[in-house]
Amino acid sequence: MLNPIPRTKLPGLAPLPPLARYLIAVGATVAVLVTSTIPVRAAAQEHHHYKLIDLGTFGGPASSPGFLSERGIVLGAATLATPLPPNSSPYPCGFPFVSHGFDWQNGSLIDLDPLPGGYCSSPSTINSRGQIAGNSEIGEIDPVFAVRQIRAVVWADDQIKNLGTLGGNESAASAINNRGEVVGLTLNAIPDPFSLFDLVIFGSSAGTQTRAFLWQNGVMQDLGTLGGPDAQATSINERGQVTGFSYTNSIPNADTGMPTLDPFLWKNGRMTDLGTLGGTFGLPFALNNRGQVVGDSNLAGDLTFHPFFWDGRQLTDLGTLGGDNGDAFALNDAGNVVGDASLSGNQTMHAVLWKHGVITDLGTLEGDTDSLAMSINSKAQVVGTSSIPGTIAHSHAFLWEEGSIVDLNDLIPSSGFRLLFGLFINDSGEIAGIGFPPGCEASDPIACGHSYLLIPCDENHPDIEGCDYSPAAGSTGAASRTETKPQKELTPEESSRIRDLLMNRHRGFMPRPMH
Repeated sequence: MLNPIPRTKLPGLAPLPPLARYLIAVGATVAVLVTSTIPVRAAAQEHHHYKLIDLGTFGGPASSPGFLSERGIVLGAATLATPLPPNSSPYPCGFPFVSHGFDWQNGSLIDLDPLPGGYCSSPSTINSRGQIAGNSEIGEIDPVFAVRQIRAVVWADDQIKNLGTLGGNESAASAINNRGEVVGLTLNAIPDPFSLFDLVIFGSSAGTQTRAFLWQNGVMQDLGTLGGPDAQATSINERGQVTGFSYTNSIPNADTGMPTLDPFLWKNGRMTDLGTLGGTFGLPFALNNRGQVVGDSNLAGDLTFHPFFWDGRQLTDLGTLGGDNGDAFALNDAGNVVGDASLSGNQTMHAVLWKHGVITDLGTLEGDTDSLAMSINSKAQVVGTSSIPGTIAHSHAFLWEEGSIVDLNDLIPSSGFRLLFGLFINDSGEIAGIGFPPGCEASDPIACGHSYLLIPCDENHPDIEGCDYSPAAGSTGAASRTETKPQKELTPEESSRIRDLLMNRHRGFMPRPMH
């Protein structure tokens, strides 16, 4: 599992307390947004059934998906039956058991073995050539943390390639495009008390600089920074544009305890500072093939945060549903954005869609109070999770399309498998996420949650064995969502691991803002 941004309230977690509202600093661009009146609890409409595939594990109790390709390939991490040994890195070892990356395709779960000496591995993305970027432990121990070092790697042609570092002890890959270009972070050998990797993730001021890298043709290139000592690359598109975040200086801010951190877009050898919405902390979450970027930015004072949209020229505040905070997690190539936003009073957050300057509240499933949208495809189909905060017992994967939200559990055969989170949807309508298989009564998906794939039983997927092609009238609520056993409230540790699952999905390390 990869480190999340802990400030965000997610379904299943306690809501944020009321926070003071701050004006956006002078110079930030604010869009005029209108809340859509599209009904979000429409009458039942016709939907497709889905074939459910439990992707399973490598003999251990749990697995988690990290990526879904347009060809229906799922990447993720799955546990073995071997307990995690001492000195294992928490990245990419996010389970109490040894975990290997997996590549699921054509009905087979393929083991992405780690480098020699390592126990754990985790993939990030796969390209059209079948090359997979990701991370692996190695046998050497990091002297700063006393855990096994990790390396950015590429799996291709049944081989694993170590991409190395820029002279430091660690590297990690976050994405690969169809050209075979890989981006991520790496450490060099220059001491840095504010290292994005060593200090912000592991809490050590004895580390070295974290640098954004682009690996191509066998060479790792340092992309530079926005003026500070550190940067990290998180995404790359098919045009070779790279997004990430960078310090702009080396001076810690009183509000965060770290130097100002801004999102960037790198192209043609130049890194552009996308700025913030007035605060000293901003992160990009997604980049499309038009060079548009979405993410989160603190407002002035660093107590509240809003989603932002970069259109290639300026940064826009996407706004909220009347509350103080919001997140933008994903966008498609049309520039449609999904995430969540707080309502007035800051006690609940709803899944939202931003389209052409309009924010639409996607609502919740019947009986729930909170929701979160995680992925959108080219058809503007959205998946996410709807819940009552406090327990995983009240989390249900949803599909939103054409103005209505439906519980995905209503659209699959009755099997005892419960869909908790919808994390990815591709342009074919296939969906990947995390659920509880029969017999799993845990409150934490790390304990026994499984990766799943849903294949729509529609005209684009004819003759799928086990598919029910009759119409399915999904509902906004379902009796099957009633729990027969009460579940305890989540502990802070469980909440943190769930954030790992939802927000990062094996895609790269995100820093924790320090207060």
